[in-house]
Amino acid sequence: MTQISILGCGWLGLPLAKALLNIGFSVKGSTTSPEKLQILSTANIQPYQITLGENPEEETIYNFLSGSEVLIINIPPSIMATGSDNYPGKMQQLIPHIVKAGIQKVLFVSATSVYADEDKEVTEETPAKPDTESGRQILQAEEVLQNSPDFKTTILRLGGLFGEERHPIKYLAGRENIANPNAPINLIHLYDCIGISLAILDKEAWGDTFNGVMPQHPTREDYYCGQAKAMDLPLPKFNHSVPSIGKTILSNKVTDVLGYNFITQN
Repeated sequence: MTQISILGCGWLGLPLAKALLNIGFSVKGSTTSPEKLQILSTANIQPYQITLGENPEEETIYNFLSGSEVLIINIPPSIMATGSDNYPGKMQQLIPHIVKAGIQKVLFVSATSVYADEDKEVTEETPAKPDTESGRQILQAEEVLQNSPDFKTTILRLGGLFGEERHPIKYLAGRENIANPNAPINLIHLYDCIGISLAILDKEAWGDTFNGVMPQHPTREDYYCGQAKAMDLPLPKFNHSVPSIGKTILSNKVTDVLGYNFITQN
């Protein structure tokens, strides 16, 4: 039985951990909240409370990593909540612990915000030029991990996440003056986030980079108005006075290299 450590058992990490348990893996999972430790334990995930920062509990981190063949890192930068962060520094802080524990494979859950918001199609070969502070720190964190010679890191750049009662239309419903009505959407369902992660493990696709975005890219206005109608929510109203700008992120590599077929496409 292979053991995997998941740093960050939140909205994606917890169901991913459960999916791994269902196919025979042993899972160690971390949370920053002591209240969630029992949730992990009840799900048969070995629980650890870990907060990366200035004074990490090194013994706890080592115990969390020890014995695992794979580490999945699924903690977003906290810039939105705090206004600042040193996300690359947190990844750098992890490296000696990863090396000490003997982990050879790392899956880093990243974001498509590492790509500039331009009117063009984007693949994994497109140079990453983030135009937000969060995107810049995520890209630097990718580089910190990939530049380590002691283990192989695969990057999974996910688009906007939805599923399990979480959908962006719930935040946009009834709002007015929304920008970029004709920009394409770049979303991915929770089920596909899990499916692609499992495919990376199954195919041993280490040291690579994948975009995770569903294949369909309707305009923001068409998609969100359609979703609002389907959920019986107030229609969002878009601003057409300014030209729309937005990238189209392609995930062909997920299909071609991993042989993965998207479950949810709308």
